[in-house]
Amino acid sequence: MDEPRSIDPIADRFARWCETVVAHLPFGLRRLVPPTFLGFALINSGTFGVDLALLTLFRGGCGLPIWLAVTMAYVCAFTVSFVLNRILNFHSHAPVGRQAAKYLVVIAINYFAFLLGVGGGLAALGVEYHLSRLLAGACEAVFLYSALRWVVFRGRVAEREPEFTPDATCGSSPGIAGPVTHD
Repeated sequence: MDEPRSIDPIADRFARWCETVVAHLPFGLRRLVPPTFLGFALINSGTFGVDLALLTLFRGGCGLPIWLAVTMAYVCAFTVSFVLNRILNFHSHAPVGRQAAKYLVVIAINYFAFLLGVGGGLAALGVEYHLSRLLAGACEAVFLYSALRWVVFRGRVAEREPEFTPDATCGSSPGIAGPVTHD
C-alpha cells in the first residue's frame, strides 16, 4: 500500500515563494514585511473572495436576511482560511484542537467587532452591503493577521520572523525555511 503524500512539500514551496517575493520588495520593505504577512494576504484575499461570492449567493440569490447571509458566508470562508493558514502559511503541526479553540475566540471577536459592528453598522446606515463588507474586511485584516501570528499559531516562525533579513541573492534564509512545530 502506498503511503499518503505529505502536504509539507507544498507548504515549503509556498513559504519559499513568499520569502522570494518579500526578498524582492523595493524601498527596504523586505526588512519590514514578514513572509507570513504576504502568505496571509494571499490566502485571506482568496478566502475573502469566497466570502463575498457566498454573501452574494446567500443574500442576492437566496434572499436571506443580511445578518444570516453574512454569518453563513463568514463561517465558510474562515474555515477555509484557518486550514490554509495553518498548513501553508504558519506550517503548524501542533494539536489542532487548541488552535481551533483559540481561532474560534478570535473569530468571535472579529465577527462581533468588525462584521456586525463595522459592516452591519455601515449597512444599517445605508451603505451598500458589498461596500460595507469591504470596509469591515480592511479592519479585519489587521486584527486577524496579528491574532493568527501572535496568538493562534504562535511559535518558532512568529518568534524568528522579525529577524528575517533576506540577502540580495534571494538565497535561502537561515532560520525561516523548513518544517516548524508550534505549541
